[in-house]
Amino acid sequence: MVDAALPLMWRNYAQRYNLEGNKCTTCGAEYFPARAICPNCRRKGKLVPKQMPREGKIISFTEVFVGPEGFDTETPYFLALIELSNKVKVLSQLVDREKEKVKFGAKVEKVFRKISDNDPEGAIAYGYKFKVVG
Repeated sequence: MVDAALPLMWRNYAQRYNLEGNKCTTCGAEYFPARAICPNCRRKGKLVPKQMPREGKIISFTEVFVGPEGFDTETPYFLALIELSNKVKVLSQLVDREKEKVKFGAKVEKVFRKISDNDPEGAIAYGYKFKVVG
């Protein structure tokens, strides 16, 4: 039987679903995932939640031919290191892409997609991925 509170749980993961990090109001540095302490300012820094940009560019990528358990049916797929427009870097799977469009410097934007559906309780996990635009 599926827990009635299960649909409510996914909304509590701001990093996974909303790409929410934080920003230090002392030095202005932005972080994703969110940090507990600013590495630059230490105790003097004050971190506040910050929505990360939805757009960026590919700075590195690889094509995965043998995926780990749970992703083995999606192969081949691309993983990319993405520099967001605020210079924060995230690692993400690329979706809805034509192979020839995946290249260094390609513009990407965040999309909301299914991550997995093999949970024993029947829950489907969703999260962010990126797609090449233009």
